[in-house]
Amino acid sequence: MLTTSSGSDRPRPAVAVVGAGAMGAGIAQVAAQAGHDVHLVDAREGAARAAVETLGATLRRLAGKGRVSDEDAESAAARLHPVDGDVTALPAVGLVVEAVVEDLEVKREIFAALAQTQAVDTVLASNTSSLDLTAVADGVPHPGRVIGLHFFNPPPLMRLVEVIRGRDSDRAVLDAAATLMRAWGKTPVECASTPGFIVNRVARPFYGEAQRMVADGTLDAASVDLALRAHAGFRMGPMELTDLIGQDVNLAVGTSVWEQTGHDPRYAPTDFQRELVATGRLGRKSGRGVFTYDESGTAVDAVADPDLVARLVGGPVETDPVARTLAMLVNEGVDLVHRGEASAEDVDTAMRLGTNYPQGPFAWRDALGSQTVVDWLTALDSAFPGGRYRLSPGLTEPA
Repeated sequence: MLTTSSGSDRPRPAVAVVGAGAMGAGIAQVAAQAGHDVHLVDAREGAARAAVETLGATLRRLAGKGRVSDEDAESAAARLHPVDGDVTALPAVGLVVEAVVEDLEVKREIFAALAQTQAVDTVLASNTSSLDLTAVADGVPHPGRVIGLHFFNPPPLMRLVEVIRGRDSDRAVLDAAATLMRAWGKTPVECASTPGFIVNRVARPFYGEAQRMVADGTLDAASVDLALRAHAGFRMGPMELTDLIGQDVNLAVGTSVWEQTGHDPRYAPTDFQRELVATGRLGRKSGRGVFTYDESGTAVDAVADPDLVARLVGGPVETDPVARTLAMLVNEGVDLVHRGEASAEDVDTAMRLGTNYPQGPFAWRDALGSQTVVDWLTALDSAFPGGRYRLSPGLTEPA
């Protein structure tokens, strides 16, 4: 059972993490530093033990830099326990966080095993970023205890956690999980189990509009990045960001959202990005993506045209990368809320913390005015018919 207490005299519930990769190990570190005994298990022989050893070194390194005390580092390290075997070898815990490969059948097998070996009030959470939580929970006895806790990489540094409610998730469990995340120093936002949840759903136009404009010759990749940095306040442009994420990773997320929404044209992957992936131009990790990178990771051919950017920004929306992108981000955020899948406050919080956007879709809507966004989308839908730029009904309702 998930219980939290501000008093240091009450023990914190033990936590189990399934999966000792980067995400699972990071989540284990967060929980251990928050005072929980953490049991880490992985199907790969020796992976959990190696991850615990690495985490111990990481904690001691943080202490050496003065970010935590020596005592806190050693205490957190002592709370990390590798488990040999599979999930059936885990002790009884209050919370299990699954952080394995994004494969529905693999996750369902894990949850079925956990349901047989953990107490009926143990909260079972998935760190999935793209799968339907209701499908993950299908067949699990007492499905009200199954929720999503989507951490962002790296978990020790990223403040945002998306708390995902499936069809049968219990309200008390969701509330307790959000309270626990706050106790871990995180900022929870809640979302229904909709494709992509908040961040990966709302962010799709940031990449898609830029790729379409570069592909049709409106402007070059470096210039679209410059436009969105200089004129909209984004820390990184969409082209340099997808190169950093990995074109293959970004395409996989976009394809998943597109497929789960019945091939909705709003989320259709671009041939531009498909071609990058097909030719091995995956971004910084392969030395070449949209841009070409030297050994230091610097893009050697990212040369923007400031004069072109100045001519396009503020002009017709069809050729203005800022207006096109913001209109679509606002439309996406508003539509998520209109469907009842998240609150406006949580959408804005998620996009600021999960993607480092300068502000969220609703803040942009208020700054631009709903009618301006409606006018932009209407013009885009006329210029590029097919459904990608259709208006959310929420845009024409009172703010």
